[in-house]
Amino acid sequence: MLKWSVILLVIALIAGIFGFFNLVAAAAGIAKILFYIFLVLFVISLFTGRRGRSM
Repeated sequence: MLKWSVILLVIALIAGIFGFFNLVAAAAGIAKILFYIFLVLFVISLFTGRRGRSM
């Protein structure tokens, strides 16, 4: 998922260079949404991740 947010960030930067403002807003919005989803999933995985076996 982080891969997709980085790809969309690159698309937003390239579109910004060429001046496609509607495309920039759409790609940046999608990248922002994916970033927050990734962040939430990361925090959840920190709390529910695998733990070492206790003997």
